[in-house]
Amino acid sequence: MIDVTNDKRRVAIIGGGISGLTAAYYLQEQAKSAQLPIEIVLIEASHRFGGKIQTIVEDGYQIEKGPDSFTDHKGTVATLAKKLKVEKQLVRSKEERKFVAVNEELHAVPKGVQFGIPTEMTPFLASDLVSWSGKARATFDFLRPQGKMTEDQSLGQWVRQRLGGEVLENLTEPLLSGIYNGDIDELSLQAVLPFLSTHSKTSSGLIQSMKSYTRSSSYLTDAEQNFSFIGGLETFVDALVHELTEVKLKKSVRVTNIQKCDHQLLLSLNNQSSIKADAVIIATSHTIAQSLFHEKQILQELDGIPLNTVATVSLAFDETQIAHHFTGTDFVVSRNNDLSITAATFMNRKWQGTAPDGKVLIKAYIGRVGDEAIVELSDKGIEKVVLQDLHRLVGITGAPEKVIVTRYKNAMPQYTIGHLERVRKSKESLYEAYPTIRLIGNTYEGISIPKCVRQAIESAEQIMQELKDLPSFVIE
Repeated sequence: MIDVTNDKRRVAIIGGGISGLTAAYYLQEQAKSAQLPIEIVLIEASHRFGGKIQTIVEDGYQIEKGPDSFTDHKGTVATLAKKLKVEKQLVRSKEERKFVAVNEELHAVPKGVQFGIPTEMTPFLASDLVSWSGKARATFDFLRPQGKMTEDQSLGQWVRQRLGGEVLENLTEPLLSGIYNGDIDELSLQAVLPFLSTHSKTSSGLIQSMKSYTRSSSYLTDAEQNFSFIGGLETFVDALVHELTEVKLKKSVRVTNIQKCDHQLLLSLNNQSSIKADAVIIATSHTIAQSLFHEKQILQELDGIPLNTVATVSLAFDETQIAHHFTGTDFVVSRNNDLSITAATFMNRKWQGTAPDGKVLIKAYIGRVGDEAIVELSDKGIEKVVLQDLHRLVGITGAPEKVIVTRYKNAMPQYTIGHLERVRKSKESLYEAYPTIRLIGNTYEGISIPKCVRQAIESAEQIMQELKDLPSFVIE
């Protein structure tokens, strides 16, 4: 058993993805700043840190197996990158040209579309993505009051009511499902677009509410662009790990149980050892978090959060294999297509250095609610399906030079109606039983990298305050 000395407090962080790493960093920095004797232990079950973030560099290609970029609406990641001294490696994507596949034809996304909602009417009315009757239906949004958003409701039903079914099916659903990977009629309006309840009070409709939000001071002017790092997102992970000089890092070790032990917490490990801690941050999936406690009722509300299975497929081609009529950088696929892929990105068109000269790197996504079985196919089977779809949409010919398939089984949390209330109740019940344990990660309050970073910062601040309030905290 690893014990703690009398003059120190120990914080254990379970999970070495971006949330856990960020929490460890901010705890370390706060302890240094306040000169508090805190020992931090970060425990990761796998052989590597970074979670779903993983960059592969080989044969001149830079391939992201998991997420490949992020939008930084509030500058959260940019602030952390500066602290880590990698702000100069933070890069914006090249000019983006997004398309939506409707009835197996690609249509450009109109300028001004935010979160699948148009905010500029002239480009929207000029677009061929929605029929004239669909555009006319969308303008009713300006004439009908929104009413108060006092209870959570279906995001899909709300958009359908405000803008009509065609805008929902051809624009909002494919763009938002590309992020949340769920059934839009089951997605929570409060969880996916939380800012609407605030801006709806001063706006006449959904379009005006979205426009008001994107013009607000809290929304950065360049937030519409995607960001990454030179060398890929793993550059960010490596920078965090490098700065954790005062943190004990443990890989290939899994926490199996948490229980109270006098005034501390006892973490049992799968290597037959244990660790005592005064506080714990759990930065794992909610299913793993639930398994750590004997008291099943503590996190039972989280049972209502479904998980989806997806896969990413990176394919490398010679540029002569690509039809020249498609000049976009990304496309998403609406449900009114007989296609298996849900989205694709021409990585080399968005990011410098992701493919050798004369080559094309495409990252495709498969797996959506109701169609998870496709992810269970063999790598060759998945490759065949993706190639067929790419041929039909963008005219790709021949076989790829390289293929990397990455599966994420039961890994994508779905923010269904009532999500925020379930999370709130779970955290409250956990706090009542274990005041010095916090839950963070993409299951709870945002799936993006910036929102995971924000949760980590807030949890580190809360844990630090909890530790200060404990009796006999000795400050050297």
